[in-house]
Amino acid sequence: MNLDQLIDTLRTDKEFGERVTGWVEVAPRAPAYGDLPAVDERLASAMKRRGILQPYSHQAQAMEGLLRGENVVVATPTASGKSLCYIIPVLEEILRKPEARALFLYPTKALAQDQRTEIGEWIEAIGGGIASFTYDGDTPASSRRSIRRAGQIVITNPDMLHTGILPHHTKWVHLFENLEYVIIDELHTYRGVFGSHVANVLRRLQRIARFYGSSPRFAASSATIANPRELAESLVGEPFRLVDESGAPRSRKHTVLYNPPVVNRELGIRRSSVLEARDILRQLLGNGIQTIAFVRSRIQSEVLLSYLRESLPRVNIRGYRGGYLPAQRREIERGLRTGEIRGVVATNALELGVDIGSLDAAVLVGYPGTIASALQQMGRAGRGDAPSLAVMVASSSPLDQHLVTHPDYFFDRSPERGLVQPDNLHIRVSHLKCAAFELPFTAEETEGDSDLREILEYLSETRILHPSDDRWHWMTEGFPAQDISLRSASTGNVVIVDRTEPEPRVIGEVDEFSAPMLLHEEAIYIHEAVQYQVEELDLEERKAFVRRIDVNYYTDATFAADTAVLDVLRRDDRELASRFFGEIRLTAQPTTFKKIRFGTHENLGWGRIHLPPREMHTTAYWMTLEPTLTARFSPGEVESGLMGLRNLMLEVAPLFLSCDRRDLYAVAQIRSPFTGHPTLYLCDAYPGGVGLGEALFGLEAELQRTCLQVVRECVCTDGCPSCIGAPAEVGASARRIATRILARLTGDLRCLD
Repeated sequence: MNLDQLIDTLRTDKEFGERVTGWVEVAPRAPAYGDLPAVDERLASAMKRRGILQPYSHQAQAMEGLLRGENVVVATPTASGKSLCYIIPVLEEILRKPEARALFLYPTKALAQDQRTEIGEWIEAIGGGIASFTYDGDTPASSRRSIRRAGQIVITNPDMLHTGILPHHTKWVHLFENLEYVIIDELHTYRGVFGSHVANVLRRLQRIARFYGSSPRFAASSATIANPRELAESLVGEPFRLVDESGAPRSRKHTVLYNPPVVNRELGIRRSSVLEARDILRQLLGNGIQTIAFVRSRIQSEVLLSYLRESLPRVNIRGYRGGYLPAQRREIERGLRTGEIRGVVATNALELGVDIGSLDAAVLVGYPGTIASALQQMGRAGRGDAPSLAVMVASSSPLDQHLVTHPDYFFDRSPERGLVQPDNLHIRVSHLKCAAFELPFTAEETEGDSDLREILEYLSETRILHPSDDRWHWMTEGFPAQDISLRSASTGNVVIVDRTEPEPRVIGEVDEFSAPMLLHEEAIYIHEAVQYQVEELDLEERKAFVRRIDVNYYTDATFAADTAVLDVLRRDDRELASRFFGEIRLTAQPTTFKKIRFGTHENLGWGRIHLPPREMHTTAYWMTLEPTLTARFSPGEVESGLMGLRNLMLEVAPLFLSCDRRDLYAVAQIRSPFTGHPTLYLCDAYPGGVGLGEALFGLEAELQRTCLQVVRECVCTDGCPSCIGAPAEVGASARRIATRILARLTGDLRCLD
């Protein structure tokens, strides 16, 4: 069957239809065009030769704004031709002024390599003569000098800008003296801790550009988010013009929300989303429909890949996730473009715009955490004129269940806001060290910024900077940028070494923050559907040693966390529950792991994890239940209700924040040392915090109402993983007490006797 035939079959399939909670069919849309601004004839001719007689309306608006000297952010759907919006103005500037330079920033090396190809095709189309280079960790040392001297377009990523360009700006004089454009692609990825770091990197870039006498324009492109202009302005610190009305054509698209069947109504347990997705993928791939499946974790990607290869041995299906080596990723991307690879199981590593051709279908195994990410992943299918199908298979998490049972929320709600906190003290101090290494700070720079002067004086007292004549000079021998990771709180990755064969070999890597959960001793690490057992994790040397093994299970780790309040920044005392925002010390420790059988997902046993705890100074929102609320419950009931609320709020909070569940920790204290009462903490999972706790302080009422809605509408009787957690873990009365607490807090008393 082709895709149209399969869609008709699914529409009439009674069993499939019973599990569909929302099915939206978007009709094709004709393109809307605009006028091409006045550009060099070579550019206009190249566009016509490539079949572009007129730009789409959003492309024309963006080009016109950039050519007029404005900063522009383009926020239109996937595959709407956003890259043309800035490629044409950049080439126009260089054709007009050959000494002009442009810096293109992409969030990943893979995307930068991919976009270099497109830029190269445009340069070739105008007859060449413009030097375009990729500059990243893979660039040979022999090429770097010529790139620094002759590169008119330099394509890189924020990490390389941070460690490889800004600290060595004296070698990049031609770039910084003539910098006309800075392009920021995939703007929506620069949120949370990563975005907060990148905002500081861009401050350093602008500071160096001013030193060399240039003032570049900025162009940014983004998937659909609620605040693209605000995010761009927060990152760059300058005003932007927003272009968000797409003129690109659209093919017919089918988007389906699918809820697995309940297998135990009393416990509210649904069939595994991985197993349901496997069955849907069998139909798609078995009918020759090229499909991408997005999963939430590395473990899920390898488990689902194993299932599909077992059931469809003649279909070329590959995995794609973080930890695969670069050459392996490029090979998979080429196979998808040529059609040789018919299916791929990917994490969000393939969410961004790497060119993998026009796929027919996308299956999302679980909600990816934000509507913006979900739309981006679904947009991987249907890039041509043919129809496409996207199916999101809900997991049992409360957030998934809320979305899948309220399809209007998913289809009608504006995507989330991108949130950054560039003035996070931990992040800002780190980048001020880098900035001082690059150029001494002057007294003029501190005017009107008392915080900056205070930080510089502190760094002088700790003998990191040397003050002299109202200037602050770097005075240590260290190289600060190399010790700062833009992606996480850690400064490096843990490499995975396979020692099955006499000659050990590196097969992948995991970030240092995730390593204790994924690479503890006895963990099963899966790579390209091959199982390895971890024999040793050496966090000091950042190495994990594994050996191939053949077992019928995989592992999943859990951890414990605790908090201590350091400072209260905001406080709101109330009769039933007081709320706070402030600084805390968070202690987290992996504790145990479960062995989960392939196929049935039953628990085969467990083991302890023997790793030291980690401490972090961060920020949090917390809620204290006052005696007027808890007096009517027994101590055991209060404990059960609080544990249920912890699980529920941790799952639902990302609905209101553009973040992943793993960006938050939740801690329940039955008798808080700080308040003396039952207290629930939701903590930023990054040193210094990135604004999530403060945002939750303002969103408390909406969060509580949604949590009440989730627990009321759950199909279970006494609690389950789709609401407050399993009764065996939180207590038999957890659902009843959590519901009553939320009803009292929101004033919605319909569920009370």
